[in-house]
Amino acid sequence: MAIIIKPLVTEKMTKMTDKSSVEKSYKVKGETRTKKAEAKYGFIVRPDANKYEIKSEVESLYNVTVIDVNTMRYAGKRMSRYTRAGLIKGQKNAYKKAIVTLKEGDSIDFYSNI
Repeated sequence: MAIIIKPLVTEKMTKMTDKSSVEKSYKVKGETRTKKAEAKYGFIVRPDANKYEIKSEVESLYNVTVIDVNTMRYAGKRMSRYTRAGLIKGQKNAYKKAIVTLKEGDSIDFYSNI
């Protein structure tokens, strides 16, 4: 059974990935140093998945080296709307999101695997 449900290809995640690929300059004791940030990608994963399972699945699916995995749980939000039939109440599904940091030089092209 797959750990990764789907990759996050949203505007926010794309911006985060593009921002992380830019070189950053900073000063240390009067000396300017440049550091290239690692590439970060987001995935929706199964709620019971742990970081080790996520790391191994990403490495096997995309042939990359994973440095770090951060996970977040999102609660399902209640929603209601008025229709001609009356008030309809419901709830969106809860989910777990994983942000995966790759080794410098590695990247994932989501559109080639779809």
